[in-house]
Amino acid sequence: MAKVYEALRRAEQERKRRSGEPQSAMNAVDWDPSPGAQDAAIQPPPPPTAPFWKRWLPTGRRRDTSTPQDLNKRRISMLQPDSYVAEQFRALRGRIDSISSQTPIKTVAMTSPLPGEGKTTAAINLALVTSMSLRRRVLLIDCDLRRPKIHGTLGLRPEAGLAEVLNGTSTLDQAIVKVEGLSLEVLAVRDRPRNPSELLASEQMRELVAEVSNRYDRVILDTPAALGLPDAKTVSELCDGMVVVVRADVTTQQDVQATLEIMDRRRILGLLLNGAQVDQSRYGYTS
Repeated sequence: MAKVYEALRRAEQERKRRSGEPQSAMNAVDWDPSPGAQDAAIQPPPPPTAPFWKRWLPTGRRRDTSTPQDLNKRRISMLQPDSYVAEQFRALRGRIDSISSQTPIKTVAMTSPLPGEGKTTAAINLALVTSMSLRRRVLLIDCDLRRPKIHGTLGLRPEAGLAEVLNGTSTLDQAIVKVEGLSLEVLAVRDRPRNPSELLASEQMRELVAEVSNRYDRVILDTPAALGLPDAKTVSELCDGMVVVVRADVTTQQDVQATLEIMDRRRILGLLLNGAQVDQSRYGYTS
């Protein structure tokens, strides 16, 4: 935890993102979900200029302006399966498998305090490396009905999506798309509904999660950011566990604390530190 909060302390003094940085890595960090366990580690920082709910609110539909470089970063475990970053996601997969050996974990929600902290990248890459396991069926669900990115990142053109399944205009089998060459299937977003929060909180969504948890060995659900919207909390309560993604030098301690207060700590499997600069040569393996 010390590494995470050291990064968050630096974020208070260095809020601007730096351009032209070398490839960043994601590090899985252990988390003690017991109430009060992190009180000593998280100290409230000075108040921000505006509360989180004013710093980010949905402003209507937005076009995904991701560049090819952005798309490649989100699927690095597919393009560079032997890379350092891919190995970090394998480490995360291993930690979840280890916890699952004691308490069955088939459905995992991915979220972050605010947008832009890497939770979609984490969800996609965790699903990719998990699908590389032998004899393992994996489903990736895009639960961000406002700003979906998974289908574009993986180059998919679904005929139907999550909203259509929940509305009853399409079956689950019609909406699921298989990623070629992998034992990974995707339930993406095709049309953006007018009532995303209500759909995710519906009984149909609960039944859907129950059905896919029986069909697949592991289900990864990419949710919207936790602060400002109820969607992440709604979806996480249907899942066996969740991972919270934070970005070094960007995510503030207050945003982490607010997220933990909103979510059920008993379901939190860990924090994932994104954007930490590391000397990757130190972690190389040679025969």
